[in-house]
Amino acid sequence: MNNVTVYCEFEEGKIADVSFELLSKGRNLANQLNCKLEALLFGNNLDGLEKEIAPYGVDILFKAEDERLSPYTTLPHTSLMVKLFKEQKPQIVLMGATTIGRDLGPRVSSALGSGLTADCTELEIGDHEDKKEKKIYKNLLYQIRPAFGGNIIATIINPDCRPQMATVREGVMRKVISDPKHTCEVIHLDVKNYFNKTDFAIKIIERHIEKSKINIKNSSIIVAGGFGVGSRENFGLLHRLASLLGGEVGATRAAVDAGFVEHERQVGQTGVTVRPKVYIACGISGQIQHLAGMQESSIIISINNDVNAPINKIANYVIQGKVENVIPKMIRYFKENSK
Repeated sequence: MNNVTVYCEFEEGKIADVSFELLSKGRNLANQLNCKLEALLFGNNLDGLEKEIAPYGVDILFKAEDERLSPYTTLPHTSLMVKLFKEQKPQIVLMGATTIGRDLGPRVSSALGSGLTADCTELEIGDHEDKKEKKIYKNLLYQIRPAFGGNIIATIINPDCRPQMATVREGVMRKVISDPKHTCEVIHLDVKNYFNKTDFAIKIIERHIEKSKINIKNSSIIVAGGFGVGSRENFGLLHRLASLLGGEVGATRAAVDAGFVEHERQVGQTGVTVRPKVYIACGISGQIQHLAGMQESSIIISINNDVNAPINKIANYVIQGKVENVIPKMIRYFKENSK
């Protein structure tokens, strides 16, 4: 009752990284609220997975195991979660802002009559005073996300309806193990008590998924370019430098929209969130939409001919100059010093 609950996304035999990130944040929220952290795991062949989940500080794991729950389909997962929440009455529910989370979250919140904030970038606990109604709400979930194209940061609350639900994009929260030796209580759900007859009207006969060959999220070095790089040909310089450094190429939305590079490389509010050890920003002005996806990088190097570019304010090092002049020199010096 009144606990923090995290839906752990389970696909192709493994738990999604975003779920571990949310468990880390969920533990922090539960500590502030002095309540328990619960995790949900639905699927098939779930034996032993509590050993992966428990170290993140989970107190209770609800497992629902049935071969019909894998791969994910909307109706059975929705029925299972809605009925479970009616029983357990959590105060906060967190999901990843993935294809699955964006499908499941709105259906569950609609069925429960609660609200849901999508694509949050931060979650906090705080109070709220409704001056019109002269009421003070304690320990609400502040659901924080960019709004109006990233031009403002909105803080959204749900004072009256429960659970307070939010989806969070992958890479936004830090993945932190609370205690490697921590164990949790495991509750096995009798799935037949949670399904309707119509929940399995749709059956997946065969599924083909083309996986992206580009994975910048886990790269420790990213060489990213903005519209200031100037052309697709100039992005070739970034690819050469990234290849030498053992990194990946990223880009801003403006560069993607201009056709300089693939959408899979987009970093920012409408792309991916990254935390590399080194982020080399080439010809990037530093709009808030892009900064939201890379500002947690350990070292930020800005290459820009505009000394007043906003990104320079958060950069550890700034190189003033044109990308097409600076990058070839970096490539040459790196080759000379790596022999």
